[in-house]
Amino acid sequence: MACAAALAVQQVIERDGLLARVQAGGVLLQGMLEDAFGEHPYVGDIRGRGAFWGIEFVRDRAAKTPFDPALRLHARIKREAMARGLLVYPMGGTVDGRYGDHVLLAPPFIAAEADLALVVERLQAAVEAAIASTNPKE
Repeated sequence: MACAAALAVQQVIERDGLLARVQAGGVLLQGMLEDAFGEHPYVGDIRGRGAFWGIEFVRDRAAKTPFDPALRLHARIKREAMARGLLVYPMGGTVDGRYGDHVLLAPPFIAAEADLALVVERLQAAVEAAIASTNPKE
C-alpha cells in the first residue's frame, strides 16, 4: 500500500510538471530571501534548494555568534510567524546541540510567485518582531 501511494505521488509530480515548478520557484524564493535577509544584521546564513530553505539567526553576524539559547529565538520566530498566518519549522541547538537558531521554510510545490512573496513578507515581519522581543543591542 505504501509503495502504491508513493508511486501515485511520483506520477502526479511528473504529470503536473511539479519538479520544474519547484525548481523555478526555488530560484525565485532564493532571490526573495537574499533580498530580504541577505544583509540582515542577525542572519548568519541562508541556504537551501528548490522548495526547502533554511535561515540561520546569529547575535553577531561577523563572528557568527549565536543568540543565548535561553531566548529560544527559533520558538519566538515560530510564534510570530504563526500569528501572521505562516508556518515555519523552527530548530534550536543547531550549532552544537545547545546553541544556534534557525527556521526552515517548505512552501507547497504549487506555490505561485505571489505566494512566495507573501511567505517572505510574513517571515520578515515575524523575524523583526521576535528579535525585537530579545533586545539584542542591550
